[in-house]
Amino acid sequence: MTSGRALGAALKPRQLTMMGLGSAIGAGLFIGSGAGIQAAGPAVLISYLVAGTLIILVMWALGEMAAANPDSGAFSVYTAKAYGPVAGATVGWLWWLQLVVVIAAEALGAAGLLSTIFPALPVWLTAFVFIVVLTAVNLTSVKNFGEFEFWFALLKVAAIVGFLLVGAALLFGWLPGVQSPGLANFTGGDVAPHGFAGIATALFVVAFAFGGTEIVSVAAAETAEPARSVKKAVRTVLWRILVFYIGAIFVIAAVVPVGSAGLKSPFAAVLEAAGMPGAATAITLVAVAALLSALNANLYGASRMAYSLAERGEAPRLLASVSKAQVPVVAVLASVAFGVVTVVLELAFPEMVLPVLLNIVGSTCLLVWTSALLAQLALRLRADRDGTTLPLRMPGFPWLTGLGLLILAAIFTVGFIGEDSRPQLLSTFGLVALLAVANWLRHRSAKTPARVQSPERVESPVLVD
Repeated sequence: MTSGRALGAALKPRQLTMMGLGSAIGAGLFIGSGAGIQAAGPAVLISYLVAGTLIILVMWALGEMAAANPDSGAFSVYTAKAYGPVAGATVGWLWWLQLVVVIAAEALGAAGLLSTIFPALPVWLTAFVFIVVLTAVNLTSVKNFGEFEFWFALLKVAAIVGFLLVGAALLFGWLPGVQSPGLANFTGGDVAPHGFAGIATALFVVAFAFGGTEIVSVAAAETAEPARSVKKAVRTVLWRILVFYIGAIFVIAAVVPVGSAGLKSPFAAVLEAAGMPGAATAITLVAVAALLSALNANLYGASRMAYSLAERGEAPRLLASVSKAQVPVVAVLASVAFGVVTVVLELAFPEMVLPVLLNIVGSTCLLVWTSALLAQLALRLRADRDGTTLPLRMPGFPWLTGLGLLILAAIFTVGFIGEDSRPQLLSTFGLVALLAVANWLRHRSAKTPARVQSPERVESPVLVD
């Protein structure tokens, strides 16, 4: 291994597109969507439309910056260019910490779900096997990772498409021997049982379902034609996310009444209402695949962010070591090590370690999205002022960027008002403050300022003062 070797460029456009699509279709949709319906009733569609609009704006902003300057540090690098190295390092470390904690949660979650089907499987052993296998996938080459993630995402997309077809057949009364529920849940008096407050609460809940889409901007650095690949991924993924999410939530809200126990596993409840045998088992297996896909992608994202931080002098230089397969091996192992330790501690002290860590990093994605929009605002104004041509331009600038920031402000406001969500936000903001102070002190004591861009890369004129 050497620290002078750069990352590869073996990801294909189809892999990047499916990665963006698959990263937004996770366990939050397959399992957690019932919580949003429980809070807002069928009116949860409004919450999903607002959250979906937000993620479209964030992806446009990230796509614009990634097409102009593909970098494995993505939003961390863009924030550094816009607001300085301390801000960039803080965002990068914050995202890395979130991912390594979530890796442990996903391994345990997938193992726990699988044990409901195969009780003889020990959760600790299954979780360990999942981590080992996906670490091996990440260590071989980015091409193998991309192919693995492509098929994971394709499985989830196929599951959603199949679900939408069954849901449509159920609602239109095309299933023999099964009575259609119609649209009674939407035309009755409980469309929004808790009023605007319920819709607002659901907005805070469902926003996290879209977490992970930002990984597309990280992966763009390892595609052969970043500008072309990012443009295709952004334009393809955006409308599909809305179709899949809004379509699936519409079907669930139409079939499963508010207050029903079926909302604990909403997809299974719809399939059972349609008379589909083995629905619960099928959805459980899809949810396991969704968690493993997220684990795979998060390990990739964490390792690339660690590599980028090391390249910029914001982390130990060893993390920038790259193998002959052009994989940052030390960064991969360092990222997975935290997850392994967390899994061991959680199994030794159940419900004492992981919930605390998840609470601390729970709102990280909201802060990352905020940093992306703020960075795009500053860098786009700079590019327009200098007359720089951009490969991809976010439409409606600066008004749509401002709309995204306004939606985020509303989500943060709702979160701080809610008694359940306030501690999570305060914990995350406390972590941000600690990281910012630590990075500021390090830069203050350093003899030479850390680099914003790795020396191997040619700096894009759009992101330079």
